[in-house]
Amino acid sequence: METTLEEYYAKRAAEYEKIFEKPERQADLARMRVDIPALFSGERVLEIACGTGYWTPLIAARAESVLATDYNEETLAIARAKKYAKANVRFEQADAYALPPWPQKFSACYAGFWWSHIPLARLEQFLRGLHARLQPGARVVFMDNRYVEGSSTPVSRKDADGNTYQTRKLSDGTRHEVLKNFPSLAELRARLGGDVVVSEYQYYWLASYRIMAA
Repeated sequence: METTLEEYYAKRAAEYEKIFEKPERQADLARMRVDIPALFSGERVLEIACGTGYWTPLIAARAESVLATDYNEETLAIARAKKYAKANVRFEQADAYALPPWPQKFSACYAGFWWSHIPLARLEQFLRGLHARLQPGARVVFMDNRYVEGSSTPVSRKDADGNTYQTRKLSDGTRHEVLKNFPSLAELRARLGGDVVVSEYQYYWLASYRIMAA
């Protein structure tokens, strides 16, 4: 079934967090539920592609504030319904490739499971737009999947630009082709600069760096 990424995640919203129930991934997720929020203590965080907000409450518990954005209202509705003890989270529908000109720049950014869905030809455009919404010295954190045979959905094809795709099935029986890239450590360092710190878990990777003044 040919659908856009946005349409696929709108359809998947109600079942999205089932992915966090895979038994073999629980040790990694337990570590990351500690490691990721620790990077945002006291920060004013912009979250890109927050989806159903799995990571948002964890980050908000340590951050000064969070503006969580996503393209789909279907996923934002689920994220909004979660509990936020500090009442320090706002939600906004936004296109990650055309972020609004917010009056205040953020001191940090988090994007989980978003990097892998960016077409390779659009990575530089996305990063330029993101960095323009952040203050000098802001911390940027990306987290995403590593490809692990037997746990990851197999790659179904590769296009002329080097993007890879998976064919995924939703609970309603529909099948969807989804762009899903799995960058190497060398590719991440080439894109994000020499000061990026990349941590590898068994099933995930975490990249953190700070942007410099323009």
